[in-house]
Amino acid sequence: MSSTLLEVTRAAHEDVERLERLIVKDLQNEPTSNKDRLFQSHRVRNMIDSITATTQKLIEIYEDKDNARKDDIAALGGQTATGTNVFSTFYDRLKEIREYHRRHPAARVVDATEEYEQLLKEEPQIEFTGEEAFGRYLDMHELYNQYINSKFGEPIEYSAYLDIFSQPHKIPSKMKLTRQYREYLENLLEYLIYFFQRTEPLQDIDRIFSKVITDFEEQWTNGKIEGWESEGQENGDMTADHTVIDLDFYPTVEELMEVGAEKLKEALAALGLKSGGTLQQRAERLFLTKNTPLDLLDRKHFAKSLRGANQNGVSASPQQGSMKEIALIEAKLKKLCELLDETIVRTKENVEKKQALTYEEMEAEREEEEIQADTESDDDDQQIYNPLKLPMGWDGKPIPYWLYKLHGLGQEFKCEICGNHSYWGRRAFERHFKEWRHQHGMRCLGIPNTKNFNEITSIKDAKELWERIQERQGLNKWRPDLEEEYEDKEGNIYNKKTFTDLQRQGLI
Repeated sequence: MSSTLLEVTRAAHEDVERLERLIVKDLQNEPTSNKDRLFQSHRVRNMIDSITATTQKLIEIYEDKDNARKDDIAALGGQTATGTNVFSTFYDRLKEIREYHRRHPAARVVDATEEYEQLLKEEPQIEFTGEEAFGRYLDMHELYNQYINSKFGEPIEYSAYLDIFSQPHKIPSKMKLTRQYREYLENLLEYLIYFFQRTEPLQDIDRIFSKVITDFEEQWTNGKIEGWESEGQENGDMTADHTVIDLDFYPTVEELMEVGAEKLKEALAALGLKSGGTLQQRAERLFLTKNTPLDLLDRKHFAKSLRGANQNGVSASPQQGSMKEIALIEAKLKKLCELLDETIVRTKENVEKKQALTYEEMEAEREEEEIQADTESDDDDQQIYNPLKLPMGWDGKPIPYWLYKLHGLGQEFKCEICGNHSYWGRRAFERHFKEWRHQHGMRCLGIPNTKNFNEITSIKDAKELWERIQERQGLNKWRPDLEEEYEDKEGNIYNKKTFTDLQRQGLI
């Protein structure tokens, strides 16, 4: 009805506040499974993105570069070309509202809360492969094949690759300057970033990488990057010692040609030189770098992009820049491996477990896990129907009614000695006399918890019974004055009382 800029601003603030409340409400619900946790995280992430976009629009409105907001406020205050007239502005707005309702008599207020509440029931579409099992494991088979078929890799098992892919510093630095290694490293980093964004959508990957870059720049300047300590970052003079092929072992171009065209091409590309031509041309071009620094080489030997940089007066050090970029990618890769450490360990355990199973067993186990997860989610969502308020069984569901009647669980027994605790059913009542609560109560009364006190639940009855037991025991009680015997020197036997009397009289 009203499309003024101030109304748009108010509606935007309302949307932001409503989304914030929805985020709090969603996070208060504890997810029951990994799938529910992912759905919740992605829902919250989508709402945060919506808040960010709406806030950005509000910032543009408040900056008011076209003075639209200022004009809207002035019009609301009744400022016109002829002067200030608040009442005419008010009645114009009132007329507009009445006209709207006259043209739309059936218009109703739309409750936006219901529409936003649907966001909490949304299940975002998250793409995972079958091997990833909805974010539980990594799927690195393609990267594994790329590793074992490369010159810097080695033929190892997939489970062993899961241990070493996060340790790029163990690869020789000369092998890292090849285009093949860089492509592998970029593909590996791209996959880990994509997997991390799918499994941890609430993490800010840009902020994590900004800290990694800051620490990397400091360590690179000091030459403390693991695996790149001896590469001479302090001086930018790149000599033939830094090439992939050690030219000191090749005194002539003919011997250098024996290395092969592909190896020469990789070495030239690493130095930023042209890598085309015949085998002899490549060998001659690379042999030039043995005794001549790259800065003194003719520009025609460099690739086009680097030749343009030299023409603009920029000193070309392609290998130095390439080394730093590769080292930075490795630093980001190690950080992601730290964040995904639990997933990597879980993936390795799953691979080792699958190696001992047949295909049929793996399929059966996967189906069982899916059915179990669906059953758990269905059981959690389903509300338990218990109108008779029957006790819960071991499976978390009400017990059958016939079992309830059989054990007499509808009968309540209270025990005053146990602090008026209620026991439901005769069996539970009889059993409680040997349990800790009743024993503690009897101990507090100073009464031994014997069989004589079974079925006694009143404190008064227990005390009266204990007194009667003590009186009854008094008739048969051993009396030392009358029953304890003493013997004199002549062998005469007396009880204690008689012996004491005769001894006092001096007769004994």
